[in-house]
Amino acid sequence: MATKRSRKQERGQTRSSAKGARRRRPEEDDDGADLPPPVETRGSGIHGRGVYATRSIKKGTRIIEYLGERISHAEADRRYARKGEDDGHTFLFIASRRTVIDAGVNGNDARFINHSCDPNCETVIENGRVFIEAIRRIKPGEELGYDYQLTWESTDDPVELALYACRCGATHCRGTMLDREPQDTKADKKK
Repeated sequence: MATKRSRKQERGQTRSSAKGARRRRPEEDDDGADLPPPVETRGSGIHGRGVYATRSIKKGTRIIEYLGERISHAEADRRYARKGEDDGHTFLFIASRRTVIDAGVNGNDARFINHSCDPNCETVIENGRVFIEAIRRIKPGEELGYDYQLTWESTDDPVELALYACRCGATHCRGTMLDREPQDTKADKKK
């Protein structure tokens, strides 16, 4: 059984890569070469470090891939079981039923994109890879953010769940980085 620690993992929207499916590409220069991601990492008023646009980013742009070591859910449980109960900070992202990306090992700047209840980005999973895409135009200097949708269960300790309070400052902030509904309730509805 998974530990509560590893269940606090980000998850994204899964898209099919079927033939004919619309694919969003990174920005390219005039020669067709991919440009470096239009972002930089620096201190954030939301939490720790954040990722900011260095130039205007168009809606639909694939900004950056979420990178890190690809591990099993069992390995994620093992690694993060050692963390203190008062430490809700991980860089885990569920890529599939079998694979978790641990951006704490060989990760890139995508791991510093903070949660937002009024996001300008979304995460998209294609073929087990996780990408961050703009869902609206992002201005230079604007901090990137997406809804983490952290997974949890109705039986989780409320004290532990409080570690995932949101600090995004959005007008309609829901006060938490957790998904709106616990995993076990969702599973019950599917039955």
